[in-house]
Amino acid sequence: MADLRARGATVKGRAIAVSRQARERYRDLYTPEVLEALEALSGFDARRGELMAARMARRAGRARERRAIGFLPGDGLIEGTGITVAQARAGDFVGARIPDDLRRQWIQGTGPATRPRAGIAEGLRNVAYALLSGADGWMFDGEDALGQVQTMALDAQRNLKLMTGGDRLFLSVAEQVAGEMNAWAKGFLGREIIDDWQKQLSFTTRIFRVRGLHLDDRHLAHADGRGFSASIADLVLYVVGNQAALRAQGRSLVLYLPKIQTAAEAAYWGLLLDSLEEHLGLAAGSILCYVLVEQVEACFQLMEIRAALGCHFVGFNTGRWDYINSLSDAYAWDEGFVNPNIDQVTMTYGYMRAYEDRVRRAVNTPDRNGNFALWQGGMEPNIPVGSAAGVRAAMEKALAGARREEREGASGKWVAHWKMVHIVRPVWAQAGRDNQLGRQFAPLTYSAEDAQALRLLEDGPRTVRGARDLISVALQYGNAFGRGYQAAALKPADFFGDDDVLYLMEDAATGEIRLSVLWEWLHKSAAMSADDPSSGVRAGEVFTRELFVALLEEEYQKLLLASGQDVHEDSKQTTLPIARAIVAAYVLEPVKAPWYIDLLNLALDVPDLATAQTRIRDYLDSFARDGTRITHNPDLDTNL
Repeated sequence: MADLRARGATVKGRAIAVSRQARERYRDLYTPEVLEALEALSGFDARRGELMAARMARRAGRARERRAIGFLPGDGLIEGTGITVAQARAGDFVGARIPDDLRRQWIQGTGPATRPRAGIAEGLRNVAYALLSGADGWMFDGEDALGQVQTMALDAQRNLKLMTGGDRLFLSVAEQVAGEMNAWAKGFLGREIIDDWQKQLSFTTRIFRVRGLHLDDRHLAHADGRGFSASIADLVLYVVGNQAALRAQGRSLVLYLPKIQTAAEAAYWGLLLDSLEEHLGLAAGSILCYVLVEQVEACFQLMEIRAALGCHFVGFNTGRWDYINSLSDAYAWDEGFVNPNIDQVTMTYGYMRAYEDRVRRAVNTPDRNGNFALWQGGMEPNIPVGSAAGVRAAMEKALAGARREEREGASGKWVAHWKMVHIVRPVWAQAGRDNQLGRQFAPLTYSAEDAQALRLLEDGPRTVRGARDLISVALQYGNAFGRGYQAAALKPADFFGDDDVLYLMEDAATGEIRLSVLWEWLHKSAAMSADDPSSGVRAGEVFTRELFVALLEEEYQKLLLASGQDVHEDSKQTTLPIARAIVAAYVLEPVKAPWYIDLLNLALDVPDLATAQTRIRDYLDSFARDGTRITHNPDLDTNL
């Protein structure tokens, strides 16, 4: 730790370069205070590179040795800390006390703080919907749901700064949005949901999700041209830009940390948070964080991650999509690990059930001071828009899922759309508890049986219908991403025009898992479980390259023929062909790509298919050759 601090502190001179566009248009964000903090943390980016190299080495080693993930040795030291694994598992560390504004988080909404290519007032509508929704907390997403086209990530940061500062434009937008939300609520719920819009704005806890350690920023680079950490960029822009106003309002500084795989990575995050607090003169533990348990390897190190983050850590979140994908990726080498149709892998399925159980047991293990942590349940992706029968069925399913999570011990859950807040929140209101901190569960154990449960498959169908749905939504998601809609309401093309089948909110993780499952089925020769008259496939026949290519062409043609309501007309000759190229390349490549987002980012803002295809091929060849990911923005202009 001391060595890492020294590496960060010894940076002299201009360590980073800011893109020309960002310098010229976002001086209100890249203030002297922000630039100083970026410089102060820039030296730690070398350690991020080491951690990401270690990820790829572990991945390659498991494949080479055909070795499953296991628990850490109990007598080892958590890398980057002075805490042993045994101490962490016993709760022998100092964690955070849950502050008042996080003690009741029945519903946390999620979503971006702007829209693609939106003016400031239009983008601020997203923020207004969030804070007027009645959600106990809102995670403004800087990662999976925030588009990265052009300067969209910076627009989101600007909007959050305007909101936190109570800017007059934001207040004007909020007043208008409140009326629109009440009009919807009167029609759907039979009542208004906002009595006093100004008072309502103060209700919701503000939370921000930074981007993961695996990503480079699109507007910053090291002075020598190397990619710069998106995690550090987001952390500094949000905390430095908003911490004084939030603290003056008596609010906590709260982050969500995504895609952590190991306790060593959590310790690195702890180092960044400690260093930024020190730089800003904040007390230790001023910056709090939830950790999304999105990676199967992290589920083997839950207590170690808690200990590594120490006084910053407040809770875990159990997401579905990223976690499924992480297993598909971790066991890409195992021909016997093949998922069924994706709709079968719910939170009660085999390995998902074991994952959720370990999380709830981890947060309810007390630390040295007797403090517990929060468990925030998973995402509700439904949107109450469709036919009366379709909405009724979807809402019954959503409520059943929420009741199950509350029974199992979750202190709340996520929703992907503000309209779901008043539908799902009553589940926790009726239970009558602010949270479920300290609920008694069996202590965590670390046996071979526990490890096996975290990769437990159960029987389920694999069908051509399932493959079509995977391909259709993957194509649509890649198209939406290219247009800046990193969160988008989608459904398979065969159900366009059927209002009984609702659209679901999809983000980068949901796009990725669809391609991972297709890759599994193809490269592990998965057998189809049912006859399919439309393709002529019989039960027992395997998912072949020829079948995938044929289905891809058929599903692509459906999107070309779809109305502009489902597929924007101007995307059909621009971003949709690029989305198809990414789907085909990812699924057909013998060496499984580690991150779908890498391919999407390389093709972002690219004007033609040929350039996108070249970048995709260069990435896949680089990774197959020596495990090198291409993650920097190839179009970054840092010229003065």
